[in-house]
Order: sequence, then structure tokens, then C-alpha cells
Amino acid sequence: MKSITVTRNTPIGEILETPAGHDILAKALYSVGMGLDILKKGPLSKLTLAKIQKISGGKVDDAFIDSLLGILNSEQSVPLEDDAPIEKKWWKEAVFYQIYPRSFKDSNGDGIGDLKGIIEKLDYLKELGINAIWCSPIYDSPNDDNGYDIRDYRKIMKEFGTMKDFDKLLKEAHKRDIKLIMDLVINHSSDEHKWFKSSVSDPNSPYRDYYIWRDGDENTPPNNWNSIFSGSAWNYYPERKQWALHLFSSKQMDFNWENENLRKELYEMVNYWLDKGIDGFRLDVISFISKAEGLPDGNDVIGSLMGVKGVEHYFYGPRLHEFLHELNVNTFGKYDAFTVGECQGTGIEMSKLMTGDYREELNVVFAFDHIENPGKNKFTKYKYDLRPMAKELVKWQLNYGNHCWPTVFFENHDTTRMTSKVCPDGHFRNELSKLLALMQMTFKGVPFVYQGQEIGMTNAAFESPYDFKDVESLNYYKEQTENGMTKQQAYENLLAGSRDNCRTPMCWSADENAGFTTGTPWIECMPGYDKINVAVQDKDEDSVLNFYRRMIALRHEIPTLVYGEFKLAKEKWNNVLSYYRIGEKDTYYIEINLTDKQQKKNVCTNGFELIASNVKANKKDLLVPFEANLYKVR
Repeated sequence: MKSITVTRNTPIGEILETPAGHDILAKALYSVGMGLDILKKGPLSKLTLAKIQKISGGKVDDAFIDSLLGILNSEQSVPLEDDAPIEKKWWKEAVFYQIYPRSFKDSNGDGIGDLKGIIEKLDYLKELGINAIWCSPIYDSPNDDNGYDIRDYRKIMKEFGTMKDFDKLLKEAHKRDIKLIMDLVINHSSDEHKWFKSSVSDPNSPYRDYYIWRDGDENTPPNNWNSIFSGSAWNYYPERKQWALHLFSSKQMDFNWENENLRKELYEMVNYWLDKGIDGFRLDVISFISKAEGLPDGNDVIGSLMGVKGVEHYFYGPRLHEFLHELNVNTFGKYDAFTVGECQGTGIEMSKLMTGDYREELNVVFAFDHIENPGKNKFTKYKYDLRPMAKELVKWQLNYGNHCWPTVFFENHDTTRMTSKVCPDGHFRNELSKLLALMQMTFKGVPFVYQGQEIGMTNAAFESPYDFKDVESLNYYKEQTENGMTKQQAYENLLAGSRDNCRTPMCWSADENAGFTTGTPWIECMPGYDKINVAVQDKDEDSVLNFYRRMIALRHEIPTLVYGEFKLAKEKWNNVLSYYRIGEKDTYYIEINLTDKQQKKNVCTNGFELIASNVKANKKDLLVPFEANLYKVR
């Protein structure tokens, strides 16, 4: 990578050699199903931004180029390329399990999961092989966005229990050698937080500038930014005669990270939890905390490409690294706590700058390009193809280096169920669920298993748009139907992409309400839980659950699957992904058929020892649909 000042006359090939240029161009090409190779050589590499603008026929205007130049020139650091030996860490060896508390286990029959319910299931997680859990927010919240709108960072939401319950959860988890990390939401707070209420009402409040306020006519927002949850990103408050920024729900108000006093208060809060003994945090939308100076209008072309107007001015803001480093030095770094940042929009090179072990910012990040196929978005009904997903993940395996460490995940509370995306009819659900387990536990990186993934849970089947609970989904439905989309189409799009698909209750048994609650669940259970549940699969040696147990055990038992070199068995591949994990004393070979069709093997496996397979009968030269195998190379 290079550090250069990009101008309108800089060739694409040179822009590609900068961290921001590499990632932005990679993302743009991925969105249309293309790779960077097309720009690395030949005539396209010599094109300048000015030339692209000229030949675009007006589609690329001055404002677009100016916005692009602003992003490209905001990052002058370059990642360290020389790889040192891998430093061993507990979190590199851990298998994480994400718990969505509201839907995990209800202990008191009120229909809402709680902390006592999590405690009840710690032995289940221990038996699964989990040695670290991540809990989505449990802080006091009005629940506009299911806990990601925090009212009080030092209190537990009453629905989930008490601080005494939390202390017991932490103690019981640690007793079982299970680490616990919490969700840290510090890009924004609830509008019911005392800081925001004081900021609105009291002209002399010390919290007056803890949020992002701007002047403007009450009918005209300060800029054209959209909320990620639909509509304008601004609320008008007559009390102040000003507008306040909210990148998400209208009740999730963005903090002003330019305010030093705010940052100090946030650091004190983080240390409060670390002093309790928790083991780290997942940092919600942490790459959004720095906004461009002056909050300029978002570019229309970029907005149409990204689906959100204004995103170029905050997805990787000018002071992001400064803020992350300061946060680390004042909190995590003093406790040797683990951190994983949710970093939407960033790519490999930008992520290297956030996670390099020499930079003292974050340990790892969640990047999301693999979650949807190129050219598709979450609210699009389509059959997901594993091949571009695998290629995107392999890119990180091969190019992230030893100074950084990737994550490997397929589902979380913001996604749909991967089994339903790939096989909507459920025909290959078992094979596919096991394939994902094998891939996840044999890739280099920290694996995050989302609750229910280990039993192959599927999407919801809500019968009405009004069965959805998620604020993003409800806002989408309202906006799209008001803009002319038919109610039926909007409803079908919700079925395809709503976050509620991953938020249905955990399926513990075939009992009423999937064994999740004795009351009425806060959201409907997924269909088919009489067959897809823990109790049934626990007794079935060939179940998805028991396959996950075996694969997680193998990852714990074989250091090469954690620290070994990742090497492709075949450089050019499409339908079958095959790779080696190479250690100091042993080598393992993995082959995965990424399609629902029979495929030829890439490598002759005669003489290899089969360690794990997601199918019962392996053929000599062929792989059946979605077959995945792990071999030890003799």
C-alpha cells in the first residue's frame, strides 16, 4: 500500500494501491459481481477520475468526484506489510456464541428471555464447546430498537432481570471457563437518556453538546442525510429550535464524539463494566463515531449506490482512528479486554488499520460484504449463492496477514438465517447447516456462532406485515408502501430480509412455544420447531447439533485449525472450495462443494484420513450437493 494524495488526474491503478482506494473500488466492483483484477492491469488501470467522469455521460458529477476524493485523501496511513510470527491469544482460540437475550430462554413465563434463562443454559453452551459468549444489549432501554437504544448504561433492563442476576451470570460463566463480552453501543443513545433530555431542555446543561445539533428552519433539515432505518436522519426540537442527528431510529440520537467531556464519560462507563470482570465488548457501528466536518450533503449517486444518502461522510470518518486509539488506551488496553468492532462499509485494508496488533485500536472487526450476494440487498427475494460468499471470505484469509485476525460468521441478530437464504425450500438444510459448521471451524479467524445456528434454525413465516416487531422492518414497510410499492411486495421483501428472521425464540424442544417460554412469546416462534430443536437433535447422533459439537471439539483439539497457514489447494476455483491448514507438525485438507449439484473433486484424497464429513457416504472422485469434508493429510 502507498500513501499518496489523490487528484482527478490520478490513474485508477495508483488509487488501487491506497488503503481507502483499494477497499472502495473493491466494494464497488463486488456490488456488480466483478473483482479487482479488471483494474490491476491493462487500459482501465490508466484511466483517471477525470476521464471516468468525462465518459460517464453525466452520471458521475463533480460532487461525486469531490466526495470520493475526500474519502481517499482522509486516510494517509498504510498497513504494516511485514508479517511477524502469530501472537497467541485466548480469543484467537475461542469459539464465540452470540446470545440475543430477548429470544434465548425465558425463566419466568413473561414471554421474554432473561438473564436467569441464560444461566439455565450455560451447561448446554459448555457441552456445545463454547468458551466465550457475546450478549446483545441488556442495559436499561425503552426498546425502540430492542435494546440498542440505551437509556442507562449502568442499569439492567427490568425485563431481563437485575444487576444481581448479571453478577451471577458472570460468575457462573467464569466458573465454567466461559468468557463473557457485552454489546457496547456508543455511537448513539436513547432519546430518553438523561443526557439527551437535559441537552434538549436546559440551556445551561453540561450535556448541551453531547449530541450533534444543528441550526435550520423547522421545515428543512440541516442536510439531506437519510436514516439507515428510513426517512430523514434529523429530528427537530422546538425547545432548542435546532435539529438533532440520528443515523438509525428517530429515538437513537448520535453522540458528538468531538466533545472531550462526552468521551471521558463514556470511558468511565466502559471501565465500570470492565471493573466488574467482563472480558470485552462487541462495539456496535463503531466505525460511524466520527463524522465529516461541517456535515456536508450526501451525494445522490453515492446514496443510490449505497442505499443511504450521506454515508460517505461517516462510515470511516476523519478522526476514527484517533478516537479508537484513545478509547483503547483509556479502557480496553488497561484490562487486556477483547474487542470486536461492527464496521459496516469498511474493507480489508481499512480494517487492517483498525485491527493491526501494533496500532492499539480494536482486536478484530465484523465486515459484511459476504452476507449478501453481489448486486443484492437484504430486502430482495433471491436464492443466495455460496460461491461469491466463499470467495469474499477467502480474500480475507489470504490477504489479512498475521498482524491482524479475521472473524468468521454467517448469522447474527441483524441478518436472516443462512440456511433459508441458500435453500428456501429446506431440501438441503441439514447438509448446508453442517457445511457452514465445517467451514467456520476450519477457517483462520474467530468463529461467532449465532444462537440457533447450531441446530439449523430457519427464517420466520409471519402471516402479516404487522407480525414483525423490528423498527427497521416496520419503517421499511411504511416507506415503501407510501412510495408506491404494493403491500404484498413489501410484505414479501420483509419475509426475505427482516432482522426478525433471526430473532425468533430459540428452539429448545417440541413443547409449546419451542420450550422457550411457558407464557406467550414476545414474537412468534419459527415454523417446524417440533423437528428443529435442541431436545430432538441431542438424541440424534447425525443431527446438526451433534455435528457442531464435533467440529467445535476438533477446533479446540487441533491447534493447526486455529494458527495454521491457510493455503488454497487450487488457485482458480468456482464450484468447489478446497484448502489446506498447514501447521508445524501436521496438515489438514478441506473440500467444500458450494453448490446443490454434484461436482468433481479438486484433489485426489486417496490416502488422506477422513476426520469429519457432513454426508454419510463419500464417493471417490465426486462430491454430492453441499458436501464438506475435513481430512488429515498422512
